[in-house]
Amino acid sequence: MSDRPTPQELRAYYAAQPAPLVAATGIVLDSRGRVLVLTPSYKDGLELPGGAVGDTETPEEGLARELKEELDLSVPVGRLLAVDSRPPLALGRSLIAHVHVVGPLSPGQAAALSFADGEVEAARWLTPQEACAALPARIAPRLRAGLAALEAGSVAHLVDGVPQPGSPAGLPPDRRAALEHAGGYTPADHRAARPKALTSASVVFTDPAGAVLLVQPGYGNPDRWHLPGGGIDSDLGETPRAAARREVLEELGLDLAPGRLLAVDWSHRAGRPARVRFLYDGGTLGAAALARIRLPPSELLQWRAVPRTDLAGFTKPALRRRIKACLTARASASGPLELHAGRPVTAP
Repeated sequence: MSDRPTPQELRAYYAAQPAPLVAATGIVLDSRGRVLVLTPSYKDGLELPGGAVGDTETPEEGLARELKEELDLSVPVGRLLAVDSRPPLALGRSLIAHVHVVGPLSPGQAAALSFADGEVEAARWLTPQEACAALPARIAPRLRAGLAALEAGSVAHLVDGVPQPGSPAGLPPDRRAALEHAGGYTPADHRAARPKALTSASVVFTDPAGAVLLVQPGYGNPDRWHLPGGGIDSDLGETPRAAARREVLEELGLDLAPGRLLAVDWSHRAGRPARVRFLYDGGTLGAAALARIRLPPSELLQWRAVPRTDLAGFTKPALRRRIKACLTARASASGPLELHAGRPVTAP
């Protein structure tokens, strides 16, 4: 005889709960970008980790508890990716589901998962595409929109699994275009749904021998060195030139006004915001200026003047192309150049 509750019992249980129900779901990722999908013991179909939020819990606390109870997993709950509001349907109560990212888990954490409370029969790691295909129709849209929000650095707004017109993530480009052409957007929705770009400003300095000044980050991949510079605080009204000067002061301890704009570089990866980089001429730093460099120890490990012929050992190909294009513009007094992923664009 099965211990599973009947559909009538499930409906009676949920109907007795305060409305709306609040649930918290985790998109649990491993180091290979795969998604954790569960086989529950108490109902048919696959699930993502998570469950109902208790009376005094926040969604984050509820998800952390569910991860511990279901999988014996104690890790921080990451940022909010999506909110899905669903009508009552079979459960007898409307539902608000919060979707958070969890992980990526290390190989050791992934191998240590266990199902102590018996609610889970099995767990498997699937690619995002496999997981979206395998999950029930009520859950797959949350995963799809949540992953889109993760890549876009935004949040998805869903109603019954459908991204809404003003959703900053998860809305298919063809649907967004159709709404725009039909005048189906309010001004607020239009601003929210339009694609976003990340902007940054960097400065190209050389030493008297023509070597390029690079800094080694204390974050991310320390084998990939950078030009001095960083993100533009555009939400505060900061201009690219002002950001370049601020970043040089913060990173090198030198208060130097940037020279002329050498290039603007645009790059894009599928599903992610475009990146727009402004590259300025910092000129030649003599021995006295180089001796005054002071790095923020919490951000940068060291600096080095790298000959142009040695850049391949320090930088990604796109940054190497960017630097070489800027040095060419500086030497020829041309520009500013239009670059796409570091490659000069020639106007027809």
